[in-house]
Amino acid sequence: MREIDRRSKYNRRVFLQGAATAVPTVAIATSAGLGIESAWADDATALTPATLKTLVKVARDIYPHDVLGDSYYIIAIKPWDGKAAKDPAVKALINDGVARLDRDANDRHKVPYAQVPWEIDRVALLQRIEDTAFFQKVRGDLVVSLYNQKELWPKFGYEGSSAEHGGYIKRGFADIDWLPKA
Repeated sequence: MREIDRRSKYNRRVFLQGAATAVPTVAIATSAGLGIESAWADDATALTPATLKTLVKVARDIYPHDVLGDSYYIIAIKPWDGKAAKDPAVKALINDGVARLDRDANDRHKVPYAQVPWEIDRVALLQRIEDTAFFQKVRGDLVVSLYNQKELWPKFGYEGSSAEHGGYIKRGFADIDWLPKA
């Protein structure tokens, strides 16, 4: 039989020493603009980090889901950096669209689009450009790149493909218990 030593291996002194070194490190990193929430955008090759951050906000405003974290939206828009690197027309379309959104936001709210605090105000800005090629491209690509993430499927109650399990006929097709029996 194995005995487990239940005494703590850490004491207050070890905790305070670790905390004393962590606080200045975090303070220096945030004052230098190295925020964790924006680190994902810094490795972009064709689009600027500000453009990518705006695209995440646009994605969240077009397909809003409060139960989803920004990481799913980031995964959905990151491929656009690669598309923009390969195709100058896509890069111009995205940059021009984001520039127009920022211009409209500055005219109405005196801040760029990503800094407009209220979702209803950002949606109003999007409604003004919904007929543009930029909006149609973003909306069309997002419906696939966002909802085709297998990690999201359980959050929406989708069990995934049933083909490998015999199809839907054998997996709940006839599970209608809310209809009265004839």
